Amino acid sequence: MKAWLRKAWARLRGGDADKAGAPRGGRTEKQQHGAEGERAAAEFLRRERGMKIVARNWRSPRDRRDEIDLVCRDGGALVFVEVKTRAAGALAQGADVVDARKKKTLRRAVSVYLWSLGEAARPRTTRFDVVEVERFPDGRMEVRHFENVPLFARGSGM
Repeated sequence: MKAWLRKAWARLRGGDADKAGAPRGGRTEKQQHGAEGERAAAEFLRRERGMKIVARNWRSPRDRRDEIDLVCRDGGALVFVEVKTRAAGALAQGADVVDARKKKTLRRAVSVYLWSLGEAARPRTTRFDVVEVERFPDGRMEVRHFENVPLFARGSGM
């Protein structure tokens, strides 16, 4: 209990990094790499695929844990994008780590997003993409785009 209070007091005072590695008032290194990967993915989709970025890091007003990394327009389709930033040589690809649990969270967030648009503004076509950003030790990033990854069950109406 005393350790927890000391840690909380240090954070309030603006102390140094906590045990998780988060610098005072900032992000962890992992969060910084994730944000860099999302920027690289957004730029890639805009420049290489001609998509228009509609929203970044959209969070559900119902549950702030439900987040959509990128929402894009690709022609008439609304595209929901999950970005996975991985270290070079990671054992699993980014598209492979979007498991059933993550898909359930994304389905919930996408449903709320579509509901928030209202019936008149809701697009007829939606899809789910995964963008993997591989980070190399020299700072280089390689982007891979996995288009139309199954998120919803067939016949679900989404």
